[in-house]
Amino acid sequence: MVRTATAVWTGTLKEGKGHISTQSKALSDTPYGFNTRFEDGPGTNPEELIGAAHAGCFTMALAARLTEMKLTVERLETNAEVTLEQAGKEFTITAVHLDLQAKVTGIEKAEFEKIANEVKKVCPVSKVLNAEISLMVSLAN
Repeated sequence: MVRTATAVWTGTLKEGKGHISTQSKALSDTPYGFNTRFEDGPGTNPEELIGAAHAGCFTMALAARLTEMKLTVERLETNAEVTLEQAGKEFTITAVHLDLQAKVTGIEKAEFEKIANEVKKVCPVSKVLNAEISLMVSLAN
């Protein structure tokens, strides 16, 4: 399976503008730029997109694991907080914190946390990131 996305940029770093599109058209000429990445301008940025990808991947992988265990998944909601830090002139994504709110019946919190932490390590987006990945779990059942 191969998925594609395209980024187009024109101009300098601060004054330039770009847009991002995905194969599925979920994003279509979505604007991004210096102001969307380092300020509060309208549009998206790479870190936000990585957070969305990570939250989506982890949540789906967890749903798959819980379904295999024949548990009833009522709701899984994951928020991903991506940290971008600067060292000299270089920027690095140093951490992703996943905050999981879940409603799953038939499982105790300790076992659920263990499973969620296992899934955090093996979801494909977690494996591609060279960052510290932490997880906070809240389970209502």
